[in-house]
Amino acid sequence: MRSRSNIGPYILIGLGTYFLLTKLGWMPNLGPLIAEWWPVILIVIGVSMLLKRSDSDQGPPAPRP
Repeated sequence: MRSRSNIGPYILIGLGTYFLLTKLGWMPNLGPLIAEWWPVILIVIGVSMLLKRSDSDQGPPAPRP
């Protein structure tokens, strides 16, 4: 059975909060920075996903005799 993760809703809440605070002038606008570095962000997310998958594929350690 596959467990459900709450990471998606948390990301949406975080992004919405960031955009609202930026619109109100309480946070700096990171749009130009993200527009420049979005490929690196995708690479980091992909590597993170691969590392999580490889950690979960190993399973529990074998018992010692």
